[in-house]
Amino acid sequence: MRVILGPMEGVLDHLMREILTDLNDYDLCVTEFVRVIDRKLPDHVFYRLCPELEQGSQTKSGVPVHIQLLGQHPEWMAENALRAAELGARGVDINFGCPAKLVNRSRGGAALLQHPDIIHNVVKACREAVPSHIPVSAKIRLGWENPDDCFEIVDAIEKAGADELTVHARTKAGGYKASEIKWDYINQIRQRTSLPLIANGEIWNYEDGQACIKTTGVDSLMVCRGAFNVPNLGNVVKHNQTIMPWKDVVDLLIVYSQYEMKGDKGLYYPNRVKQWFAYLRQQYPEAAQLFREIRTFNKAQPIVDYIEKYRTELQLEAVD
Repeated sequence: MRVILGPMEGVLDHLMREILTDLNDYDLCVTEFVRVIDRKLPDHVFYRLCPELEQGSQTKSGVPVHIQLLGQHPEWMAENALRAAELGARGVDINFGCPAKLVNRSRGGAALLQHPDIIHNVVKACREAVPSHIPVSAKIRLGWENPDDCFEIVDAIEKAGADELTVHARTKAGGYKASEIKWDYINQIRQRTSLPLIANGEIWNYEDGQACIKTTGVDSLMVCRGAFNVPNLGNVVKHNQTIMPWKDVVDLLIVYSQYEMKGDKGLYYPNRVKQWFAYLRQQYPEAAQLFREIRTFNKAQPIVDYIEKYRTELQLEAVD
């Protein structure tokens, strides 16, 4: 089984990739998307979203990192895919699944699910531009509204020469609703294509992973949101590891604080750590209480101080 840590725009940055790959036995990471419009982007854009390029396009624990691009113009996507490869990217992934309204209004992400011809042209241009030893992959949803559209979309991607395909088993219209997950479509896709597939969507624990494999016939799984609910989800899904206890999560929050404070001097830390709490509280009731206590703080240091004080109290309670 392979387990891939998927991209989440504005959430899963390089600092979080480092923490989660130190903790889990992930096989691959994919960056947040690089937005391509109508020009070749400067190198600093790639390094900002993927500083792992400085260390062989892998995290410090050795997990390969692929750069994801999002755009609709084949020639500019190809130019930037090539530049990513020249900078050392271990792979290039193309986003056709992002459901964000702002992205879709500018014909990016999931909006292109309505245009398999454009998807084909983008993938083909990127595959032809990037050296053959570097994989070019794509990520899709099942369609804009009709999941049956997935077969034409997959066919377009396969004919364009992609090396691998991640399928998020919902349509754009299905958003992130659990009731909209359609793993059986991935099984149907698998039976119709020779493309290696990665299954994505509603994998929150070991049982979900096993059920997804059984339903889809695909043993490569991508986790995204769940990796924030349960920090050791990669190992839970891959090795049936016990879910990380809350006291260890608090330790991890301190580590994250140190990373973030070092990385951007705390400028974005308050928003980012509160965002992580929004995920953690889905799994840990204690996170909801701690979040209520820190949510009014808008500076980094008071939040860090409070979490450290909270951890000390937890440790004292454990001794008692």
